[in-house]
Amino acid sequence: MNKPLLFLFVILLIVAGVLGLWYFKGNEWGKKEVKIEILNKGEAQAGEEVVYTVKFKNNGKAALEEVELAFEFPENSLPLTKSDATTTEGLNEVAFNRAVKYLETLYSGEERTVEFRATVFGKESDILEAKAFLTYRPQNLKAKFESKTTSSLRISTVPMTFEFDLPLKVENGETVDFSLNYFSNIDYVLENLRVKTIYPSGFIFTYAKPVALDQTEWVLPSLYQVDGGRINIQGSVEGREGEKKIFRAQLGAFVNEKFIILKEIGQAVEIQEPSFYVSALVNGSPDFKASVGDVLHYEIFFKNIGKTPIQNKFLLVKLDGDFYDLTSVRAESGEVGKGDNSIIWDWKNVSDLRFLDASDEGKVDFWVKVKSAGTTGVMKNPTLKAVVSIGGIEKTIFNQISSTVDLAQKIYYNDEVFGNTGPIPPQVGQETTYTILWQIKNSWNSLENVKVKAVLPSYVKPTGDIFPEGAKLTYDSVSKELVWSVGTLQPFQGYGNQIPLTIAFKVVLMPTTNQKGAKATLINQASFSGEDIFTKEEIVAQANPVLTDLPDDNTVSEEQGTVQ
Repeated sequence: MNKPLLFLFVILLIVAGVLGLWYFKGNEWGKKEVKIEILNKGEAQAGEEVVYTVKFKNNGKAALEEVELAFEFPENSLPLTKSDATTTEGLNEVAFNRAVKYLETLYSGEERTVEFRATVFGKESDILEAKAFLTYRPQNLKAKFESKTTSSLRISTVPMTFEFDLPLKVENGETVDFSLNYFSNIDYVLENLRVKTIYPSGFIFTYAKPVALDQTEWVLPSLYQVDGGRINIQGSVEGREGEKKIFRAQLGAFVNEKFIILKEIGQAVEIQEPSFYVSALVNGSPDFKASVGDVLHYEIFFKNIGKTPIQNKFLLVKLDGDFYDLTSVRAESGEVGKGDNSIIWDWKNVSDLRFLDASDEGKVDFWVKVKSAGTTGVMKNPTLKAVVSIGGIEKTIFNQISSTVDLAQKIYYNDEVFGNTGPIPPQVGQETTYTILWQIKNSWNSLENVKVKAVLPSYVKPTGDIFPEGAKLTYDSVSKELVWSVGTLQPFQGYGNQIPLTIAFKVVLMPTTNQKGAKATLINQASFSGEDIFTKEEIVAQANPVLTDLPDDNTVSEEQGTVQ
């Protein structure tokens, strides 16, 4: 770098340093020589008009030119418009929460005040902060400077009433009607008002009047001093006994597009012990296991376990499940809609619902049929469910449905399993073999300890041929009893795409002289037994004896079943 350029660079550094020092000194001057503060009353009611007095003084020797005062109102406030301002010179700009006033030259030692007015809002004890900024240029200087300050105001009271009209205790599931009441004593017209609710867990909203925006928010009309109103809400509350549910609500207004809370309330509601105790018997049993085709007699008992009489109640039963034959419902004193799944008893028709003294018990009953097998869909472990509702108490009555089993016993001469020999019709003193099939169809529940038993006549005995091999078929030669030990039987065996569980075995017949001219019994009645794993009930079924006329073998006529 040559010497002239180096010299110029040094000169520029010196000038920059001098300017920086001058700016720093000037800034120091601004902070020391100008005093600014905001005066207010310190506390105010919500909705009250507050005067903010900005006081500023030039303590320096130089006059201040291009003076500009900016005032930022608290967020929770509505500034008065320019035409409402009571200052002598008026405000030059008012936009949302910021007002600007352009002032004349402020001479050395001169002090001035400017007032700003706003209506303040907020809930009790809220702190509202206002800010003021004074910018100016000292005479004979080109730089501008800024002095600023803040001031706080506390919301002392909110002259409004906002309360829940809500019971302190409710029963689990009870329908509750409650209200939110509001009243204003603010000397100001409140606009853009909203009420917001925060429901506890377990609360199920039903309806409200006036209609809510989304079940939790309401738009209120403009509210003048000594105006008020009410919001009615209905819903049910679910919870454990002794549990406290907290309902909360907020009343506020939108100010400068921001929701400002004026009142915030909460009330606890305790889930109390129910006034009713509900019990039921089905066909005389508290734990009846139903079967398809059964007619069920429901007896619903309701006892007043409170300390005061209960009056004018309704009792509702809803039948839930595809296995109810709703066309068969019959209820004394109850109203049943055709094809409907509900029954209702009105206190006008049932005296115990009209008045039930403490410790007294009432009863209603009805009858309904369980659908027959084949009229219902595929459903594993089906259960009938009747839901009883009275006085906010809900009790569900469950009745399991036992599985249904079909046992078939068939005998063939011409079959594809073993093939048979001997004369048809059977001849006295000659052996003829037959194939016996046992087939099991099971519906919707798993069964265990399943067995099929039958006794052979004295003139019939097994040959030892069994299919499938390994099937657990035993024979007692003394009692002549055959036992097929199945073990566990899966649901829907023999339904849909599944074939019945089947065993085939061969027997041999040697007719006696006294059977000539008659049909001989090849096997006596077969009996099925097993335990329903779902209902714990014993399941039984029977199959009729089969004679030599072989009703399931189309190749053998009835005449060919007569012993020759």
